[in-house]
Amino acid sequence: MEELQLGELEGPAPRNKSLFIDRLAAGRRVVLLHVEALSLPILDIAETAELAASAGLTLAGQVTARRRREHPRWLVGSGKVDEIGQLIQAQGADMLVVNNDLSARQQRNLEEALGCRVMGRSELIIHIFAQRARTFEGQLQVELAQLTHAQTQLVGGWSHLERQRGGIGLRGGAGETQLELDQRMLATRIKSVQSRLAGVRKRRGQGQRQRRRSGAQTVTLVGYTNAGKSTLFNALATAGVAAEDKLFATLDPTLRRIDVPGAAQVVLADTVGFISHLPHTLIDAFKATLEEVSQADLLIHVMDGAAPRLDQRIADVEAVLEEIGASACARINVLNKCDLPQAEPAPPDALSVSAATGEGLDALRSRIGSALGVQDPIEVDLPASAGGVRAWLYAADAVLGESHTSDGGMRLKVRGDERLMARLRRDLAACGRRKFEVT
Repeated sequence: MEELQLGELEGPAPRNKSLFIDRLAAGRRVVLLHVEALSLPILDIAETAELAASAGLTLAGQVTARRRREHPRWLVGSGKVDEIGQLIQAQGADMLVVNNDLSARQQRNLEEALGCRVMGRSELIIHIFAQRARTFEGQLQVELAQLTHAQTQLVGGWSHLERQRGGIGLRGGAGETQLELDQRMLATRIKSVQSRLAGVRKRRGQGQRQRRRSGAQTVTLVGYTNAGKSTLFNALATAGVAAEDKLFATLDPTLRRIDVPGAAQVVLADTVGFISHLPHTLIDAFKATLEEVSQADLLIHVMDGAAPRLDQRIADVEAVLEEIGASACARINVLNKCDLPQAEPAPPDALSVSAATGEGLDALRSRIGSALGVQDPIEVDLPASAGGVRAWLYAADAVLGESHTSDGGMRLKVRGDERLMARLRRDLAACGRRKFEVT
């Protein structure tokens, strides 16, 4: 589907002649409309403004409307529509962003009344995802979300869809309306994208099974968008993942091996951030990516200690985890950005860290090890001939202390998970020593 990128065209109401819907072109200077009504979800206007900034838009003005219920034609009343139009003209804006989702008819009526592009919250988020997607899988997932969203805009959306097509040499059947034709084309395109995504998911599943066979345990970072997950990922994995101060800076999942004291193999995964009322079209399209969350051995819920409304953000993350079937996964709560002034009290079980300065990261690694089954330290006597065993124990960061025994051997204080301890016992038995002691 031909999709217009934000800011691609400027000027007075040019048209975007896309494959399915005739839309006014998007611009760069936007007016933000915040509507409060009993029938609408309560959304943070500051967060929507941040979404607009993350999409590369410039906020030219803001309008707030309070109503008992949403207006079926424009979402707001005619007087408020006139006020918005005057503000758009005065500020030289070329787009209206609404801090709610619109019906197709409301969107069409607003665009006709204002003479500029109108974009709801879900559509804005989908556009941001389209800007961020870099991998083939991510681009397919975004395309699927765009196509699914377009389906909701067809019915009742645009009057040209009522025209009939048909006859000799035309694509549609006799009497087939433009709406029916577009619906059929959308369904065919969605089926094609879903088929290609199935192949990508199959390869992803093979990678997951290979990690399982190798005994690697997966730790996945989850949390509200812009909570500092990518910065924490870079700090733990010594990776070079892009970490920017904007919403949804990370979209495609990234995996790296990390060193956890006493744990044999640990893979850390960085995933897309969550947000309140994340569009269902995106959740459905990104199901395969989010499987990295639901199939993880351990989740690290990264919270932004400097953000307002922390309780609400935690609840939003919990809602998404519930929806993708990951609410029962073992987890560690981490309060990030402890080097900044804290906006609200932290949950009592949260471990305070600063991914930027490194504060608390050693404690986090230790807690990850405990959650993955690293046992209490033990002392083990090694013969002098077991230098190779000693070497890999140090490489696994499993040695807490060392001393020499009277027979020239080594006594190590070791910690590790069950897999590491099983390997230690096998290697000691293979050393040819008739007897070794674990005390």
